[in-house]
Amino acid sequence: MLELAVLGFLAGGPLHGYELRRRVAQLSGHTRPVSDGSLYPAINRMLKRGLLDRRVEPGAAAAQRHVLSLTDAGRAELLERLREPADHEITDGGRFFTILAFLSLLPDAADRDAVLRRRLQFLEQPASFFYEGERPMRADELADPYRRGMLRIARATSRAERAWLHEMLDDGPATPDRHTD
Repeated sequence: MLELAVLGFLAGGPLHGYELRRRVAQLSGHTRPVSDGSLYPAINRMLKRGLLDRRVEPGAAAAQRHVLSLTDAGRAELLERLREPADHEITDGGRFFTILAFLSLLPDAADRDAVLRRRLQFLEQPASFFYEGERPMRADELADPYRRGMLRIARATSRAERAWLHEMLDDGPATPDRHTD
């Protein structure tokens, strides 16, 4: 998801490495900290694949700044990854939020809606952290108060997300400017 975040932020225009790192950290840093040891190797891989372009500009002081921009191949990769996210990017909440952060970049409302429908379909399947045989357990069936808390929090979050997804999809094609919170 680090690569998707890099591609997504650069779709808005060129950024120097420090600013790109700051934006990626703001997006996912509270749940998945971003280190230079993961960001810069990812950038280098993307440069080698032709997804990004790098140029050197003079800095405000003596130090030069490396400015990154998206290539046409990078934009195509971004749109494809948004249009057809992998199953684990749909089912993992943190990964899905990264997709949501850039989903408005998809020009076709039907493509955006298809991604939202995949997430909604996943969320509407019965699930739990705890099972009795094959049956998902309800919070009131658990003696452990922390496990009950896990289920209550997860269910409340899931209800809120499903309500938002239904709102986005039931009103017709989703548009980034029509639905705001």
